[in-house]
Amino acid sequence: MLKRMLKVAVLGLGTVGSGVPAILQEQKDKIEQITGMKIAIVKALVRDIEVKKALAQKYHFQLVPDIKDIVQDPEIDVVVELIGGIEQARIFIKEALNAYKHVVSANKDLIATYGEELTTLAKEQNVSFYYEAAVAGGIPILRTLSSSLSADGIDEVLGIVNGTTNYMLTQMAQKGATYAEALVAAQELGFAEADPTNDVDGIDAAYKMVILSAFAYGMRISLDDVKIQGIRMLQSQDVKMANSLDYVFKLIGCSRKFDEGIDVTVAPALVHKNHQLANVNNEMNAVFVKSAGIGESMYYGPGAGSLPTAASVVADLVAIAQNVQYKVLGIPFNIYKKPTKLAADSQVINQYYFHFEVLDGKKQFEQLRSLFAKAQIKIKEMIDYDTQVIVLTYEASAKIKSKFLKSIESTSDFKLISVYNIFD
Repeated sequence: MLKRMLKVAVLGLGTVGSGVPAILQEQKDKIEQITGMKIAIVKALVRDIEVKKALAQKYHFQLVPDIKDIVQDPEIDVVVELIGGIEQARIFIKEALNAYKHVVSANKDLIATYGEELTTLAKEQNVSFYYEAAVAGGIPILRTLSSSLSADGIDEVLGIVNGTTNYMLTQMAQKGATYAEALVAAQELGFAEADPTNDVDGIDAAYKMVILSAFAYGMRISLDDVKIQGIRMLQSQDVKMANSLDYVFKLIGCSRKFDEGIDVTVAPALVHKNHQLANVNNEMNAVFVKSAGIGESMYYGPGAGSLPTAASVVADLVAIAQNVQYKVLGIPFNIYKKPTKLAADSQVINQYYFHFEVLDGKKQFEQLRSLFAKAQIKIKEMIDYDTQVIVLTYEASAKIKSKFLKSIESTSDFKLISVYNIFD
C-alpha cells in the first residue's frame, strides 16, 4: 500500500521557512498528482513561538522549541533545515539523519563545508539528503547538472551567484555609484546585511562554487582551494574604463577544467557586453555552462527571496516523496565522484586587464610594451589616458602573469593599480 502523506518538520520560519508552507498550499493539487501523496508541514522549530503563532495557525502546524520534539517524533518523515549557520545546523541535521529522517537544506555554508560527511551519513541511514536551494536560490542548477547534463562533459561553469554584489556592481556601472554608495543602496533595499562581509568579500559566492564544482566535475574541494577576491577594492575608475571598452564588471565565480585538473576562482572580472552574463543585472543570478555536447547554456533567475528559494526546497520535498513511493532511498543527490585534482598555474589560461598609473606617459608606454613582450604576454589593446594606461591582453597562463607581476614590483616609473580577468 502506497504511503498517502509525507509529514514534514521545518527548522526555522524565517524568510525561506515562511515561504515553504505557502508553496505547499498553493501547489498542493499538482504535488499530489505528481507524487501520489500529500506533503504537509506538521511541526516547526522556532525560538519565539508567539511571533510565529499566526503563521502556524494559518497552515495548521505545531510550533515547538526543542529539536527533540522533531527528531524523536516517529511520525515525521522529512526535516527541512533553514536556520542557517554551520555548527548548530550540522548537529540538527545529523540528529535527523540518525533518526532515519530525510533531510532538505538550503544551507550553502554547511553543504560546502560538511556536505560529504552528511551525504555519507544519509547513505548509511538509507535516507535522502537534498539541497537544491543552497545554490542560486530559485534556479534549479544542481538538479540540472546532476540529471539533465549527466551525459555531457562539462568544461566550464561561470556563475553570478551573489545577488548583493551583482546589485552593487549594476549600480556602479549604470548609475556611476561608488562602492560605498552602492553598498548603502543595497542595504536600504535589504539586499545587503548590516555586516556585508560574506557577500562583498566573495565568501558567499565561493561556498556556492565549491558545491557547483562537485556537481560539474565530481571533485570535492574546500573553501581553501578557491582563489577569492571580493569587490571592496574595485575602483569606480576601472568600472568606467571597462564600460568605455564595451565591458561590464561582474563578480564571477569561475570553475574550469584544464586537462584533468580544475581551477576555481571568485573575483571581479570584465565581461564583454556581448556575453550572456553581461546582461544579468541587479539582484538576479545566473549560471553559464560550457559543455562538450550542448555547447553553451545559461540558467537565469532570482538567487534569493522567500518564494523562489522555497520553491527549490519544495522541489526537493517532491523528489523525496517520489523516492518514498518508489522505494528508491539512500541515493546521494550527487552520485558523480572523481579524485580531486587542482590545475597548476601553468595550465590555467586567462585574458587580462591591467591598469597602470605612469609618470611619463610616452616613456613608460614603451617600457610597458617591452616588459609585456619580455614576459611573452601578447597585447590585444593598449590605451593611453595621459597618466593612466590600460592594457588588454590575449590569453596567457596564470603562472606567466604571476612572474610578470613580480617583475614589475621593483619598477618605480609606473604603478600597477589593478589587474582582472576578462571573459569575452
